[in-house]
Amino acid sequence: MEWETVIGLEIHAQLATRSKIFSAASTAYGAEANTQACAIDLGMPGMLPVLNAEAVRMAVKFGLATKAEITRRSVFARKNYFYPDLPKGYQISQFELPIVGPGTLEIELKDGTRKQVGVTRAHLEEDAGKSLHEDFHGMSGIDLNRAGTPLIEIVSEPDMRSAEEAVAYMKKIHTLVRYLEICDGNMQEGSFRCDANVSIRPMGSSELGTRTELKNINSFRFVERAINYEVERQIDVLESGGSVTQETRLYDTDKNETRPMRSKEEANDYRYFPDPDLLPVELEEDYIAAIAKTLPELPDAKRKRFQQEYDLSAYDAGVLTASRELADFYEATVTAAKGTAKLTANWVMGELAGVLNKQGLDIGASRVSPEQLGGLVLRIEDNTISGKIAKQVFEAMWAEQQDADSIIEAQGLRQITDTGAIESLIDEVIEAHPKQTEQYRGGAEKLLGFFVGQVMKRSQGKANPGMVNKVLREKLGSS
Repeated sequence: MEWETVIGLEIHAQLATRSKIFSAASTAYGAEANTQACAIDLGMPGMLPVLNAEAVRMAVKFGLATKAEITRRSVFARKNYFYPDLPKGYQISQFELPIVGPGTLEIELKDGTRKQVGVTRAHLEEDAGKSLHEDFHGMSGIDLNRAGTPLIEIVSEPDMRSAEEAVAYMKKIHTLVRYLEICDGNMQEGSFRCDANVSIRPMGSSELGTRTELKNINSFRFVERAINYEVERQIDVLESGGSVTQETRLYDTDKNETRPMRSKEEANDYRYFPDPDLLPVELEEDYIAAIAKTLPELPDAKRKRFQQEYDLSAYDAGVLTASRELADFYEATVTAAKGTAKLTANWVMGELAGVLNKQGLDIGASRVSPEQLGGLVLRIEDNTISGKIAKQVFEAMWAEQQDADSIIEAQGLRQITDTGAIESLIDEVIEAHPKQTEQYRGGAEKLLGFFVGQVMKRSQGKANPGMVNKVLREKLGSS
């Protein structure tokens, strides 16, 4: 039987506020355990939550960016369940009236296919603490620093039909929240993670199959692997005559498998009810309009502009706009390179990206500034140096943090473009290799590369390659 995969994602993005959603406790990452949880976060008697206005602003900003409905009146609810790291015994979340209603996002797959994915809702909630299971001599510890940290949970429609589509959607959300500066997107620190709801059904069927939830995955690669494993597992279960159990499962990254965690709860299991300590959130039109004016140029618009303004391919524009920081770096470099857009794109995506990846650095930590890289591009463009020499100059720029002109002059790397000087080098090479010269003139034109190499070697790589090719052909003559 042929099966169809059905996937929906619930993405948890930690909002980039300095304090928690209902208290003034810090959200800074990396503090000593249990030093950033106050009495409000712990739900101590007599403590009342106060809503963080910045969290509301960020949620509205996300809704506007996805062209979603902004709920004028939203309500916080208590979601009741027991976890050791949930000291109140309930989580403050939103249920029936979330702050952001339906919206859509367009994703693009590797083959260029585009697809609309529905966003069901996005609601505000607080995070729980964290259970620690290592170095406790067989026991577990609890760190409540994360308790009360503001989250926006972004729930998709079950519109995705493959792990590739799910990853593309997750990456799109990741890029968007970083452009909006409402989440740092740091997956290693847990600032951006997702739950994947996965089911299968016979191809052509409109009825949804029984789903499983893959919990708390914080890597694009692991999301893809976990979904692919779970799809194959469910197919094996059904084709062997069994039935899929609705449950929450964990993904084991070491064994590349999912395993049961608990039975999957329904909404009524959580006994949602409006939180009596928090008033409804009512948003005025002027408030929403003011936030709309703060929206930056969004990724899709920026990608299209890069294609039109800089004459880049869809692929290049997509790579360069994958993060707001990279796009800004590229544009600043193009300005420094006096509009040399394509060559700049090649250097940003090539040499610069290569050294950043090798050293595990973000674009913001580049040791070569946009102005310096733009200066290097100019020297390639005006034939001061060749592309090969430029790589040598770039390495020195990275190591010494100097501009290209200083390094070119200090190391004597200026390209030889004088026709007379190049002719003298070529004459020396021809005289030194009479056998190859005879073979070339006899029809072995593939030897041209040999002669070019010899000239470049004698010039220590400084001769202009285009001029070398042209003068060589003239002096050697055609076969």
